[in-house]
Amino acid sequence: MPVRNPEIASVSTTQPMADRIALVFDRCFADPKGFNTRLCGGYFEPYYRPAGGSQRHHQVEFTRGYAASALHEAAHWCLAGEARRRLPDYGYWYLPDGRSAEQQGAFEEVEVRPQALEWIFARACGLRFRASSDNLYSGLGPSDSFKMAIWARVREYCDKGANARARAFARALACEFGRPDPFSAGIYQLADLS
Repeated sequence: MPVRNPEIASVSTTQPMADRIALVFDRCFADPKGFNTRLCGGYFEPYYRPAGGSQRHHQVEFTRGYAASALHEAAHWCLAGEARRRLPDYGYWYLPDGRSAEQQGAFEEVEVRPQALEWIFARACGLRFRASSDNLYSGLGPSDSFKMAIWARVREYCDKGANARARAFARALACEFGRPDPFSAGIYQLADLS
């Protein structure tokens, strides 16, 4: 039987994990005089909706009540620049499941940064991170080079720093869940992505 890593403990609470993550995000970014952005669960697909019409705040939507989806979508938001945050779904077009090997390679190239932040956010919550190829029907899991790139990017974020939004969110999560500094490079091991 494998030894459980004490750094990746389950956090038990009466409130679902995804709801707590959304509350932390909202405390950091929902102020109308600041970023005016909320993290909301319960959706069939993730999506980003900029404010407009009757919607007065920007909304980062994550899948159902999944904590991993909440963290992943928060990572995308933390990386999106100001111009991208004015566009529905940041102006990107999503290529659905069933991508070819070439398309999968392109997907992995752009997913390194958000998945690296997601790993940091997951550690800040005490959750396990799993690299995602988001391509179940093709049978292509995350490549070894993709996992290596995620690990290298995490270490870069730890050594050189992530942007201010990502740092604030990660540290607020760590405070909420009673976890150590999520920007300590030594807590990330490539073997954890196996």
